[in-house]
Amino acid sequence: MLKRFVDVREEERGAVLWSFLYFFTLMCGYFILKPVRDEMGTAGGVKDLKKLWTATFVVMMVAVPVYSALVARWPRKRVIPFVYRFFLLNLLGFFALLKLGLGSELVARSFYVWLSVYNLFVVSVFWSFMADLFVSEQGRRLFGFISAGGTAGILMGLLFVRQLAEPLGPVNLILISAALLEVSAQCVKRLSRWAYDMQSPPSVGAPVGGGVLSGLKLLATSPFLLALGLQTVFYTVTSSFLYILQVKLVDTVASGAAARTTAFANIELWVQLATLIIQAFVTGRLISKLGLAVAMAVAPVLTALGFLGLSVMPAILLFVGVRALRGAAHYGLERPSREILFTTVSREEKYKAKSFIDTVVYRGGDVVGGWMEGGLSALGLGVGGVLLTAMPLAGLWLAISLYLSRHARVRNRAAEPALSAVPSDVPVR
Repeated sequence: MLKRFVDVREEERGAVLWSFLYFFTLMCGYFILKPVRDEMGTAGGVKDLKKLWTATFVVMMVAVPVYSALVARWPRKRVIPFVYRFFLLNLLGFFALLKLGLGSELVARSFYVWLSVYNLFVVSVFWSFMADLFVSEQGRRLFGFISAGGTAGILMGLLFVRQLAEPLGPVNLILISAALLEVSAQCVKRLSRWAYDMQSPPSVGAPVGGGVLSGLKLLATSPFLLALGLQTVFYTVTSSFLYILQVKLVDTVASGAAARTTAFANIELWVQLATLIIQAFVTGRLISKLGLAVAMAVAPVLTALGFLGLSVMPAILLFVGVRALRGAAHYGLERPSREILFTTVSREEKYKAKSFIDTVVYRGGDVVGGWMEGGLSALGLGVGGVLLTAMPLAGLWLAISLYLSRHARVRNRAAEPALSAVPSDVPVR
């Protein structure tokens, strides 16, 4: 049955299913919380939103060195569950504060910043783990299906919000998310056991080593990693423009916390439905047949076309369509391709440079995009003018993506002699 959806080998089947469940529970839990966060963060308008993005970036600058110190000293099977359970305790703390109504405005803003940090960390840790478990050839076959686990989890989380936000209240949904996070931690244990049973080299799963600022140093000295960082910046800056437009559009169709939470969930639901279809039926086949270049080019091209369309007609139905297509291209094609690229780098780069790119660089792009949009609006540009001004960023994003796809082919060819030297009775993950 599984082979109908993914080209999986017999010895990989258990790991693929556990990885699917891992990403499902992780993203389901986050997307139960995301509409709640969006309502809290946007209740004060776009001006407050930009301040929250800046605060998130500052917190990231502190959190990433702490994470780097952990992975330098502890093996992954201890670090990842520790990180997830730390966030689980945070969730329970926020639940208690919000239920008691203590400092509600301050707690709401703190929750927005915390969840923005949480999201990037847990997803970055997940993909670092996947890049450590599987080699590039496996990633090309399996990452599309594994990504679909996350999208299925997103859809389930959004359905929870649509059905339960008003009868239960948004705050009570936090407990469901906390339970799902514990399931994610258990999946890490299962996958670590699979890696051990596959008789991986002793270095795999061991502490990464290095210093707490290694991620920044690696990024600064590697053209390949720097290009990955720039790709992330262009994606997040353009995402910020769309998110601010989304906030303005939701304000026109919904009022009140529960209604706004449901509106945000409805938009995300359409985006993720389109993404799931692409991940399940297109991603693996497209990457295998047409290569990374095509898979990575779709998102920036759709972004440019979407910005052009919305500059002419910034209507909510068109916005949902643009976000659905762009999100499907990013999560269904570009993101799995990007994670395949990370299978070609060292373990320290997977856990440290990748974490720095996925967190600090990502949120830095949010800050740049938010304040850039504010500056363009202050100059008197309307929605159409702002989006047209941002269109060249999609062109730069496309150029970086094409460079990365060419560079990946070179790195893979360089790795082939090493792989051919592995004895046939030693499993290659």
